[in-house]
Amino acid sequence: MNRIKQKLQEDKKIFSVYFSAGYPSLNDTVQIIQDLEKNGVDMIEIGLPFSDPLADGPTIQASSTQALHNGMTTQVLFDQLKDIRKTVSIPLVMMGYFNPMLQYGIENFCKKCQEVGVDGLIIPDLPVDVYADEYKAIFEKYGLLNVFLITPQTSDERIQFIDSVSDGFIYMVSSASVTGSQTGFGSTQEDYFKRIANMNLKNPQVIGFGINNAETFNQATKFAKGAIIGSAFIQHLTENGTGRIADFAKAIR
Repeated sequence: MNRIKQKLQEDKKIFSVYFSAGYPSLNDTVQIIQDLEKNGVDMIEIGLPFSDPLADGPTIQASSTQALHNGMTTQVLFDQLKDIRKTVSIPLVMMGYFNPMLQYGIENFCKKCQEVGVDGLIIPDLPVDVYADEYKAIFEKYGLLNVFLITPQTSDERIQFIDSVSDGFIYMVSSASVTGSQTGFGSTQEDYFKRIANMNLKNPQVIGFGINNAETFNQATKFAKGAIIGSAFIQHLTENGTGRIADFAKAIR
């Protein structure tokens, strides 16, 4: 069974962390993944840096730009991950934009993901209908789950369609803003979390955007299976390097 599905079946709230591959330094990727797992993180989103990241706020954009300057590419990332499954067992999700994957070749990209042990993909600019019509069979051939984003503005009809096409979890964006732009959740977000929870979707939801400490993690996971922290972790790496990942993880849970 796919590692993401296995993890979602566990009787616990999922603590997921996002970071940009190749940041702070080009060769930090594997150490960061290993240290996150050692310190209780349940799932990791590895960001494939891209020059025009539409959904990312300034913190992630800056880390992505630095990673590109450091020399990170799709091939470099695959090379770095080639032995990752010798030391890491938790689910790994690659998050990136569609253009680099198209340039690499979709089938080649999916095959490489399977070879190195990536379990799923999050591609914010790949519409769910295009995926369902043109790419779903390729992803499934290589055992990859594709994760789609919903926002407070996504219609119930669209959410139901995304749920029908999905086979893992749904990435629930907490607001219509970019990543890293919030400091907490108000009643509007809580109402949205409750609304989605009451839809009884077949796929569990994991909430991202605006999760930055234990309080927001607990607030989000009250209504969902898990929560994703990105900008706050990257800020931690910016300020502390890779040496204090344990402190960050312990402060969340």
